[in-house]
Amino acid sequence: MAEDTEHQFWYNMNTGAVEQGFESPSIDRVGPFATRDEAAHALEKLRANSAKWAEEDAAEDR
Repeated sequence: MAEDTEHQFWYNMNTGAVEQGFESPSIDRVGPFATRDEAAHALEKLRANSAKWAEEDAAEDR
């Protein structure tokens, strides 16, 4: 089933704006997120994921 992209939210990495639907080129946005608030906190989520993955990689290298 296709996702309803018109009702999903994206974080624009270039402008820092939250967008609904496909407003900007895909290279500039991350998502989708179910809510505007989730998209507004996209950078926090990305940083947390990166830290988690770095810890997992370090654990595997031991």
